[in-house]
Amino acid sequence: MSHPVRHGRAGMPGLRGREAELGELDALIASVARTGGGGMALIQGEPGIGKTTLLTEAVSRAAAAGFSVGVGKAEELHHMVPLSSLAASLLQGDRPLLSGDAFTDLARNHDQRIWLVERLAEMIETRAGDTPVLIGLDDVQWADPLSRFALQQLPARLRTSPVLWTLAGRHEPLGPAEEIAAAANGGLPLARISLGPLTSGAIAQIAGDTLGTAVDDRVRDLLDGAGGNPFLAVEMLAGLRPDGASDDLLPQGLVVGVRGRLRSLQPETLRFLQMGAVLGRRFAFHDAAALCGPSPAALVGALEEAVRAGLLDDDGDHLAFRHDLLRQAVYVDIPPSARKALHREAARSLIDAGHQPVDAVPHVLRGALPGDEEAVALLRRAADDVLPVTPDLAADLMTRALELVPSARPLRFAVGEQAILSLTRAGRNREALAMGDGLLAERPPLDAFSRLQAALGGTLWNLDLAADLRGRAEAALATGGASPEIAARLSALRALALSRDHDLVAAREAGEAALGAATTAGDREAHILALSGLGEIAQNAGESAVALDRFAALSTLDAAFLPEEVVARLHMDDFVSARRLLLRAMDAGTTRQTMVLWAQSQHDLGLGRLDDADAGLVTMERLEDEVQLSVQQVNGRVLRSLTALLRGDRDSAREHLDAARDRLAAKPNPGNTAAVRFLEAAHAEADGDLGLAVDRIREVQRQGPFMRWRLLRDWVAFATRLALRGAERGLAEDLAAQAEAHAGRNPAVPTATGVAAQALGLVKDDLPTLERSVELLDASPRPLIRAAAQADLGRALLAAGPKHPAVAALTRARDAFAESGAQAPAARVQRVLDGAGAGRRRAAAVPRPVQGWEALTAGEKKIARLIAQGHTNRSAADLLFLSPHTVNTHLTSAFRKLSINSRVQLANLVMTLPDD
Repeated sequence: MSHPVRHGRAGMPGLRGREAELGELDALIASVARTGGGGMALIQGEPGIGKTTLLTEAVSRAAAAGFSVGVGKAEELHHMVPLSSLAASLLQGDRPLLSGDAFTDLARNHDQRIWLVERLAEMIETRAGDTPVLIGLDDVQWADPLSRFALQQLPARLRTSPVLWTLAGRHEPLGPAEEIAAAANGGLPLARISLGPLTSGAIAQIAGDTLGTAVDDRVRDLLDGAGGNPFLAVEMLAGLRPDGASDDLLPQGLVVGVRGRLRSLQPETLRFLQMGAVLGRRFAFHDAAALCGPSPAALVGALEEAVRAGLLDDDGDHLAFRHDLLRQAVYVDIPPSARKALHREAARSLIDAGHQPVDAVPHVLRGALPGDEEAVALLRRAADDVLPVTPDLAADLMTRALELVPSARPLRFAVGEQAILSLTRAGRNREALAMGDGLLAERPPLDAFSRLQAALGGTLWNLDLAADLRGRAEAALATGGASPEIAARLSALRALALSRDHDLVAAREAGEAALGAATTAGDREAHILALSGLGEIAQNAGESAVALDRFAALSTLDAAFLPEEVVARLHMDDFVSARRLLLRAMDAGTTRQTMVLWAQSQHDLGLGRLDDADAGLVTMERLEDEVQLSVQQVNGRVLRSLTALLRGDRDSAREHLDAARDRLAAKPNPGNTAAVRFLEAAHAEADGDLGLAVDRIREVQRQGPFMRWRLLRDWVAFATRLALRGAERGLAEDLAAQAEAHAGRNPAVPTATGVAAQALGLVKDDLPTLERSVELLDASPRPLIRAAAQADLGRALLAAGPKHPAVAALTRARDAFAESGAQAPAARVQRVLDGAGAGRRRAAAVPRPVQGWEALTAGEKKIARLIAQGHTNRSAADLLFLSPHTVNTHLTSAFRKLSINSRVQLANLVMTLPDD
């Protein structure tokens, strides 16, 4: 519900005694307007204390100051409808922040939470580019999950734009308001306004305003029962009388007073109000009429009487209790058993009237009893609707649905299957596994047994329990009784599990058989699982072209798997096609935005764009944290640590190593273990501990051939060089032989063939082979790998005698490393050049300061200049081939280093700088 925009005074009724709080809000409004940066106000207090009045006044004052305002109200019984709370703030008012058409278009993609938030941010950012914006939400404690998710992201995302977030709600230490404030993480000014009881003087002023006359002792004695609560004071002045003190949430005096007022109403009016109270504070006339029974026309008189009595407001579209305390006072006067029955009837009535299942769910949860299969069906439909956008809510709804189905009912296993899938989608894998095992212990029929085992497949895969997954799939297939579709899924799950096995030939045969079964059964899910398994198998075997074929087919079937195809193309050195696919994935808003960022970071790292790769990995980790799904956290920290070592930032590299170890403890699968062991080898080498470095490389080898090739395909020359320096020639020869075999499997990939020649040349100390590696790698798009080969060739030439070609090769290597920001290897090559007495010297890298313009990375400078020119995050991202999320990461870092808070300040600063 929108609030009227008007300019108020601190002395108006309802604002008496709130002068200090209004001063805080005035200062925050002025700060946002003046600086061009964001801000947040949290208005908190008990019911009736004046939160809504203060929020309304803040809206009025912001509008008078030139802000574009949007303010809404969350509803207790609508708190499950995705984005309903925030929609009220964005769509209301004389000049809505979003048009209805734009919001409808966004809602079509509400199954993509991260994409949705970014699109909302872009729209708000565009409006804020013209005028400051205030977005307010009243009763934030009842905000729906998707609105809460968006509000946890948007203030930080828009901290550099003049957007003031104003939230009002009850004091809840772990409630939504605190979550939203914590997510902003100190990134924008925050005003916490805690409303306590008003002084007796302020209450007396309110009484005078209400009565229009001086307040006598009798009225003062009456108002003592309000406890400084302005709403209760006004209600008492309207004829309510206190009936003793109470510690209940709802003051007893209010209940008694409302009960007295209701006694004067006609019976049909009382019933109408009770039905409305069941539906919620805000409800539709026809919905309440449907619960009452008579035709709507027969209830017009009841509505008119309720409005005249000051209990309801009518805005033409909806009815609303004038305050939620009034609704609660009416509601608690309904006998508890009647409430439960009425909620159940309300759910049925809402569905009959054409409402969505999720609209009726709050009533189902209050009114359903075990064995109510109609309620179970409604919960299942609602869970299906909300699963893509709020999987946690879907999991909760399905858990409740399962509780409503007695153990003897056949329906129990179908509901359990859906609940397992919902819990897995929400990342609650341990709960899903426990639920599945509990249902299996109930000895389901064979077909249900097979379906439950298939449903647990994703759970087991997420938990890295490949052996358990294989065993369960094989047991279910051996038991029989599965439909062709479920049998195909089980076969595909078995093949996926076998992708982690050492016998990849058997795994491939199983995958091909599963793909055939999926095709025959015509089951899309089985088809996806089979292609995914075959892609994993080919990638683990180092067969890059085969892996690309599988993942390309997979992404054609489901665009959510575009990131897998991107990475497969990178393994083929096809960066041009990879870039095209990344653009497509970004534009499409795939549901797996974190995997898109992972693929883009791999792309940027391959091209030597260390700053962009690091920013992408930072963003990926943040987004994984936000959606509470940890997939690439270990590998992300490993790559960030390796990148920091390349830059020469040893402190950051060690920090990321520690973080990678911490995350490995939570997800200790073979791939993660191998990645962390390799990282430890790189750190040991940098510390000069060759013995430990070689030992860690051996541990990587022991993880299995496919793990080392997923990891070492681009780092095998480093590992070979390390083994030779550690006098482990056997290990070096083994690594070189593996590189040669990998090149044989991928003869069309320049990086594979060039790195194999490089490793062999190092082992044989053979100058022509090293020269050949440089020639082969000339066709590789990876500058850091080309530079490493040039450095190895230069050292070999220097050792062989010809100084001039050696210096030329070393100089090319040093310049290529430096161009990518890899200062550590550039410095090592420079030392070799110095030792050779090479005359021409590149200027030594100066350590980057921690504050000021020169503290910014090259990527941050590019983005800062574009934003200063008036670009949005989206337009800057399009120009630089980055995701808007990564642009925001760069920009946040730049603002911190520059000690500024807004785009206006950035533009002013950049104007004073010379062109680069």
